[in-house]
Amino acid sequence: MKNVFTLLSEKELDRLDRFLLERIDDDEDTEGKDEGVVDVSELDGLFTAIVSGPVMIQPSQWLPTVWGDYEPVWERDKDFEDILSLMIRHMNAIAATLMEHPQDFEPLFLERKVKGKTYTIVDEWCHGYMRGVGLAMDQWEEGGQMMDILLTPMKAFASEQGWQALDTLNEAEIENIRAAITPNVREIHAWWLARRQDEGMTTSPVRRATPRVGRNDPCPCGSGKKFKHCCLH
Repeated sequence: MKNVFTLLSEKELDRLDRFLLERIDDDEDTEGKDEGVVDVSELDGLFTAIVSGPVMIQPSQWLPTVWGDYEPVWERDKDFEDILSLMIRHMNAIAATLMEHPQDFEPLFLERKVKGKTYTIVDEWCHGYMRGVGLAMDQWEEGGQMMDILLTPMKAFASEQGWQALDTLNEAEIENIRAAITPNVREIHAWWLARRQDEGMTTSPVRRATPRVGRNDPCPCGSGKKFKHCCLH
């Protein structure tokens, strides 16, 4: 196992992304089930919330959220150790950036090209972030109105209710909400960091996040394709 503070290479990020996407067979009936985290963008969001929040979340608490109802069957212990090492290293990189160089932190958003134009897809990242919040919801709610305001852009892209609300806005208004994600995430980390330093950190109970769009559901971008054949890639 590499040092847990070694940054992931692009190749390692791609490997982790493929593992998350391919661990559930395309023919699997996922209706009514929790597919867990399906790509590295969503994992990035999950980890960002975990390292930014009011309490410490152990791997034994967040791993069930990653797997959902589809925990992998490992042929060898080493296979699990390799994947867990990649996850821990990526989480540590996020934490280090937010602690030491918060101005350099950037979420790992997805991109999609349509007719030569590149679109930024933030939905999966935001869903992952809100999954992370859900692991310690009671403690996050202690942030009161301030935290509600800072979480607004992530909530907007993380649920069907949020997407419906976005449909009533014009593109400029939607872009303003999207552009608020990164600065708000930086501010959330700083806000809770100050309070953790004053009060000390505790552990949190595991909680399930809200339902998500399934890979076989229509893509929320409106393309008419299944999610797994559109923005999920």
